Amino acid sequence: MKPIRRSLPVRARGRRSQAERTAATRARLIGAAVASIADVGFPRTTASEIAQRAGVTWGAVQHHFGGKDGILVAVLEDSFARFAARLESIPRDEPSLEKRAARFVERAWEHFASPHYRSTFEILLGHLPREEGQQAPSLQARLFEAWEGIFARLFADARLGRRRRRVLAHYTLSVLSGLAATCILQGGDARLPAGELDLLRETLVGELTRTPEGPVA
Repeated sequence: MKPIRRSLPVRARGRRSQAERTAATRARLIGAAVASIADVGFPRTTASEIAQRAGVTWGAVQHHFGGKDGILVAVLEDSFARFAARLESIPRDEPSLEKRAARFVERAWEHFASPHYRSTFEILLGHLPREEGQQAPSLQARLFEAWEGIFARLFADARLGRRRRRVLAHYTLSVLSGLAATCILQGGDARLPAGELDLLRETLVGELTRTPEGPVA
C-alpha cells in the first residue's frame, strides 16, 4: 500500500487574517489623516473627512481608535516610528563621527521635510489630546525621551557627558523642527535650508569630536 500523505490545510491565497485586515484598516486611517492634514490643514480635518478618505465608516474609526483623538495619537506614534526607523538604519559601526553626523542630519531632515512631520507639527501645535490629570502631554514627553535614546546610541563613542549629550540632542531637535516650521509657514515658496543644515552638521561634528575639559560627567 502507498503511504497516506497527510498535510495541514493551507489558507487560500489572497485571503488575509483578521490581524492583517485590522492592521491594513488602521494604516489606511492613519494615512488618510496625514493626507487630509497635508491637503486641507488641521482645522478642516474632521473625523468624517478621515473616514471618507480611508473608505470606511465612522463606526470603523470608533472601533479601531475610539474617535478622532485616538487617530491623532496614532499619527504621532506612526510618524515617530518612521523617523526612528530612518535613524536606526544609520550604520553604528561607521568609525567616523563626522560621517555619522552627516548621515544623521540627512536622514533626520528627510523626515522633518515630509508630509508626516507636517501632520505631527500641526497636531502638536496646541491640539495634542492631554491625558486626564496631567499638565503636559505624556506622549510628547515619551517622544522626546525616545529621541534622546536614539541620539545617545548613535553617538555613544563621543566623549560627552550625559548632560552635554542631552543638551546637544535637544538643540539638534530644536533646529530641525524650527527649520521645518519655517518651511511649513512659507508654503510653496519654501526653499531648501541647505546652508542651515550645513551649519547644524558642522556644529554637531564640532561638539561630538571636541575634547572635553575636565572629567566627563
